[in-house]
Amino acid sequence: GTPASNLLSRIMPWMRGRRPAWMIRLGLFLYDHLGGRKILPGTARLDLTRDPAGAPLAPRYRRAFEYSDCWVQDSRLVALNARDAANRGATILPRTRVTEARPVHDLWHLTLTDQKTGTTREVHSRVLVNAGGPWVADILRDVAGQQSKETVRLVRGSHIVTRRLFDHDRAYFFQGRDGRIIFALPYEQEFTLIGTTDKDHPAPDSPAQITEEETDYLCAFASGYFAKPVTRDDIVWSYSGVRPLYDDGASSATAATREYVLSLNEDGPAPLLNIFGGKITTYRRLAEAAMERLAPFFPDMGPNWTAGVPLPGGDFPVAEAAEMPDRLRADHPFLTAPEAQRLIRAYGTEAWAILAGAKDRADLGRDFGAGLTEAELRWLIRHEWARTAEDAVWRRSRLGLRLTPDQIAEIDAAMAEWTSPATAD
Repeated sequence: GTPASNLLSRIMPWMRGRRPAWMIRLGLFLYDHLGGRKILPGTARLDLTRDPAGAPLAPRYRRAFEYSDCWVQDSRLVALNARDAANRGATILPRTRVTEARPVHDLWHLTLTDQKTGTTREVHSRVLVNAGGPWVADILRDVAGQQSKETVRLVRGSHIVTRRLFDHDRAYFFQGRDGRIIFALPYEQEFTLIGTTDKDHPAPDSPAQITEEETDYLCAFASGYFAKPVTRDDIVWSYSGVRPLYDDGASSATAATREYVLSLNEDGPAPLLNIFGGKITTYRRLAEAAMERLAPFFPDMGPNWTAGVPLPGGDFPVAEAAEMPDRLRADHPFLTAPEAQRLIRAYGTEAWAILAGAKDRADLGRDFGAGLTEAELRWLIRHEWARTAEDAVWRRSRLGLRLTPDQIAEIDAAMAEWTSPATAD
């Protein structure tokens, strides 16, 4: 488990002329019975004229299907996996680039370059795993000096964040005339997240930014379902990410496979495992599959174990998750209910460590706005490698949605002071 994840009910409105109802019912039957469901509620049919989920939608939508899935904050998941690895002995080197990889006898000799200082160091490894994501082919060619038939297709997925469009905590899945599906999710308590698009992206170093066309597409798509049209005036933020999909030669970005491919090169003096594709929903299984491919080089490797072990802060029963914000407030009564909920969703049981010893707000130090305190910022610096405001309010959280540019600048200045060699604790 992870504190950055939770269960989320999803509503799929049905309309004649899109996917037939029998096909959706069959898909949901398979989802219920073949997916290994253990804690997720079963699927259901909804009458949108009676169910509250119908209130924000256009009146022509009268029926819907409901199923449950898991939701995860992607940036929190990445940080927590790095934390877990560090706790188990791994050395995590943020802001560090592998600039050269040379096989020497039966070892890889890697040159690492600190992106801030320019200093270099050399490390040796028995096996090299190229998990470069969008840069996997570039690393293989330019850093390791090798060629491969396999490569990735870069597909940009863009999202818009609007002011909250509905008052409940369930999500929507909408079917489009073009055969695609987009979602509208409750987001960060006060907002709605709408996405995503599928557009080919030119290169890994090209900025991933939403285009005017993608913005219009998402607004129009969502407006076809909500009673009140979604306009550009509703948008408070947008972001894009690049998916490194395995290039299977598909005719369109939407049709490209979402499966991953592991390619092990054993021809040279030291083995190299290249990972093409992959996504959040299968990241743990991908890692296990990678370790299985590497097992011959590590005879003492143990069995898979990650399925039953929580990430940092996730050491609590799922059934007790809803009660944890109230427990946190009982121990720290100065917290508001939304503040306690945010801390639990971001940090789980580690929220108590962040607030350790605090009897009132003053004990948490400076308040930078949106509930972000000096105590939390210092935690992110010490335990999650945060060094800039962008790290803290966008990469470790989404508090940037509630902060002004001046407040973000103040966070940057404070973090620069705390992490300078003269003042770092």
